[in-house]
Amino acid sequence: MKFFIDTANIEEIKEAESLGVLDGVTTNPTLLAREVERTRRDPNVVLREICEIVNGPVSAEVTHLDKDGMVKDGRELATIHKNIVVKIPITEDGLKATKVLESENVKVNTTLVFSTNQALLAAKAGTSYVSPFIGRLDDVGHVGMDLVQEITQVFIEYAFKTEVIVASVRHPLHVVDAALTGAHIVTIPFQVIKRMVHHPLTDVGIERFANDWKKAFPSGG
Repeated sequence: MKFFIDTANIEEIKEAESLGVLDGVTTNPTLLAREVERTRRDPNVVLREICEIVNGPVSAEVTHLDKDGMVKDGRELATIHKNIVVKIPITEDGLKATKVLESENVKVNTTLVFSTNQALLAAKAGTSYVSPFIGRLDDVGHVGMDLVQEITQVFIEYAFKTEVIVASVRHPLHVVDAALTGAHIVTIPFQVIKRMVHHPLTDVGIERFANDWKKAFPSGG
């Protein structure tokens, strides 16, 4: 399984990369706008820096909603860096734009997926990735991970090359459940990555070992 970080914050990306577990990055207009406002830099400059930090796919989302606008956005985003993946919402125009961009060897991440039908259509259109949003489904009373399980099984059955990115992750258990479904990728907020590292028994064990060492070697050993 590959781990992406779901943020445009440069410091968070650098910290996650330093852990040695990062395979890519996903951003969206909200996350990118937040970083642009924080740093007062051009969004393309921010995206380029992210690509220089992480040697892996970096999703950047289109801002137009019509097919021609999305294709134009996608082509422009693809010129920023070879690792850019163009993020496109699952709509009729989005499918049309996906077909065009993928035919030009521009990778697409189909986003805001909430059904297996949507994932199937995106895969048929040639998208490189689909992103089911599990947390948002949980919020409205559905079990988001059931969708991931279903999409993954269908893609295996029909040998689609499209990879599943589990998105809208809210807590560490989402990551475990995503791994158990066989999903290819999970994109994780920075705070969730930090929570994955820690366990209360680990903290207790470290403290106990440190105290025992101090007792045996009061001067530091």
